[in-house]
Amino acid sequence: MFTLFKLNYVGLGFLLALSALSLPARADNLAQNLGPVGPHEPILATVGNKRVIAFYEPRSGQCGMHVVVWNSSDNSGTSAARVRVSLDPRQVVHIDSADNKSIDLRCGDHADTLSLIETGALVTATSAR
Repeated sequence: MFTLFKLNYVGLGFLLALSALSLPARADNLAQNLGPVGPHEPILATVGNKRVIAFYEPRSGQCGMHVVVWNSSDNSGTSAARVRVSLDPRQVVHIDSADNKSIDLRCGDHADTLSLIETGALVTATSAR
């Protein structure tokens, strides 16, 4: 009887710990997922004052990529822009903004992943010219 009682408390503790991990993020702590991701999984990022969602669909050995970019302060969604592009394996697409911020998205070696490549140093170096 004591063992069953003890196991119930262990189970309850586990459920409480698990539920604490699944609490929703606060609005000012936006979700980030910088990849690499598989097909139909989102990359979520903030670049300057822009939010980015990117995902891809496998297409005959290519990454059929979809990217949506919008102003993070825009609650109406009127600033959103969508870009669609097909990339060959290991190809990179560069997305630049007017405030000298950019992201690079790379199709994986066998078109099996999509990842965000850090380009902060490159953008700073090219803007100094």
